[in-house]
Amino acid sequence: MISKENAEHYIWGGNCDGWRLVDREGCSIIHEKMPPDSQEVRHFHQTAEQFFFVLSGCLHIEIAGTEHELHSHEGIEIPPNTPHQAMNRSDEAVEFLVISRPNTRGDRVLA
Repeated sequence: MISKENAEHYIWGGNCDGWRLVDREGCSIIHEKMPPDSQEVRHFHQTAEQFFFVLSGCLHIEIAGTEHELHSHEGIEIPPNTPHQAMNRSDEAVEFLVISRPNTRGDRVLA
């Protein structure tokens, strides 16, 4: 069994949290938490396709120049080679899952 309490934890972007729930070569599932007014660096993945699914809060995500606003229990797919950037513009933390196939380790390119 895996949970936030026993998963590998890491900090990204200086103040955002990630928990590796599944970490295999063919797939990764990461539970992420972004505090208010935080964002990731715009990037793309050469091989991996991703699916972002919001657990709580509101996530803004720019995908290839179009911005989307996702709320709790909403998700969006991102194909390989598609520049994107996740942002939290709200006053509350946002928590979401990022499901990647295959794993994104070594597959990230700054856009």
